[in-house]
Amino acid sequence: MTEITLSLKDKRIAYKIYLILGALFISSLVVSNLIFQKFFYWDFFSIYTFEISVGILPYPITFLITDIISEIFGKRKANQIVTAGIFASFFALLIVYASSKVPATIWSPINDQLFNQVFGATAIAVLASMMAYLFAQYIDIQVFHFWKRITKGKHLWLRNNFSTFSSQFIDTLTVLLLLCSFNILKWDRFGILLLNGFLFKVLVAALDTPLLYLCVHVLRKRFKLKQGEELPLEI
Repeated sequence: MTEITLSLKDKRIAYKIYLILGALFISSLVVSNLIFQKFFYWDFFSIYTFEISVGILPYPITFLITDIISEIFGKRKANQIVTAGIFASFFALLIVYASSKVPATIWSPINDQLFNQVFGATAIAVLASMMAYLFAQYIDIQVFHFWKRITKGKHLWLRNNFSTFSSQFIDTLTVLLLLCSFNILKWDRFGILLLNGFLFKVLVAALDTPLLYLCVHVLRKRFKLKQGEELPLEI
């Protein structure tokens, strides 16, 4: 892919955009690990009823953001955000673990038992999420850029959906395998949660395609990028 030369002002703006996208990505990832123990149902126009964890709600945002970064800033910058997300998640795990070890006061609104009930499985959840995350996100970026090369920068919808569909299945499968193996979830829920999780993520991936096009269009117009061009942010 060709690159362009940015002015100092444009490079600063591009860095700010990259940092904002990175902050949204890391926040979505960390939050999804903290809230995963609540499950909800969603009746999709009486066609299908989803039964899924609320932790899945912010997670598709991470794939949308890595696709935006991959398209505008390139593969290396997308991989850097993924790596940063890993460190952020493990740091969050450390904070939760330390918080669970200090005793609650008598007057604390949240006692030790309630805190551990909500966050007690966070360590395993983060482990499961990180295993899935490592597989899914890096595969998503690899597949995205594979199709970008094949299509010579055209057909954004194709690489967005093909990369997300494959990576989301791997993500859902890996998380459930680990959570069931550690007895966080029962095996009799494995099949239905795999189907529900994957279908939900595929649906969201299809629905976020117009948003991806909008974001890419705005950024291309702002930085005068041609199709296939990427912003150089290396120092």
